[in-house]
Amino acid sequence: MSRQMTQEETQHNCFHAMIKGRVQRVGYRVFTREAAMRYSITGWVKNLPDGTVEVFAEGEELNLTEFLTELYRGPVLSHVQDINLDWKNSEKQHEEFAILR
Repeated sequence: MSRQMTQEETQHNCFHAMIKGRVQRVGYRVFTREAAMRYSITGWVKNLPDGTVEVFAEGEELNLTEFLTELYRGPVLSHVQDINLDWKNSEKQHEEFAILR
């Protein structure tokens, strides 16, 4: 027998991340979008002028945790040195995961 989830159980969590290392010009944004799609994550990713990559991700907490593991791994040519992470609870703001320019 299935039960209906409460509003609290279905509330989306999110995080804002700044990824440092060799993460530009190595396919990191495309890698991030593909990982987001696998884990049903919405939000966005973009390169910053200082060489970091910024990510805003929304989804279920377990999916976000798995997604974050992917961000630490990155694509083959990348080397993630550090991720500054800020977890938040939020209402869902995005319908898809986008690469911003």
